[in-house]
Amino acid sequence: MTARAKSSSIVLPPDYRPSEDEPFMNERQRMYFRQKLLNWKDEIIRQTRETLVGLHEESTQHADLADRATSETDRALELRARDRQRKLIAKIDAALARIEDGSYGYCEETGEPIGLKRLDARPIATLSVEAQERHERRERVYRED
Repeated sequence: MTARAKSSSIVLPPDYRPSEDEPFMNERQRMYFRQKLLNWKDEIIRQTRETLVGLHEESTQHADLADRATSETDRALELRARDRQRKLIAKIDAALARIEDGSYGYCEETGEPIGLKRLDARPIATLSVEAQERHERRERVYRED
């Protein structure tokens, strides 16, 4: 609880970007990534609400079969996208939990720092670039079998 109270006293400048010049995963960096993840989650939830409203409004029946098929295809694609985003929210929540427990930013496989550029590009990353590449190579080998 004290870590959370401490983090609220830090105010990040609007143009703050984590830098290699500061200690890895210091309080400012954790605050930056926490805010980035929370903003991303809020945006996904907002888009999901808009989708639900849109699906309710578009529930009209189409007389033309082609129009109906197009509408159903669009609806299916939208629902699939929302399902992917639902899974993404679970990954965002897991990343937020890692920030709280102090393991955020470190590779699950090697324990080494993931790297600020990778985390900035993909804040839910759990593997370093090298570990991710090894994982993908192994996956490719098993897929070919």
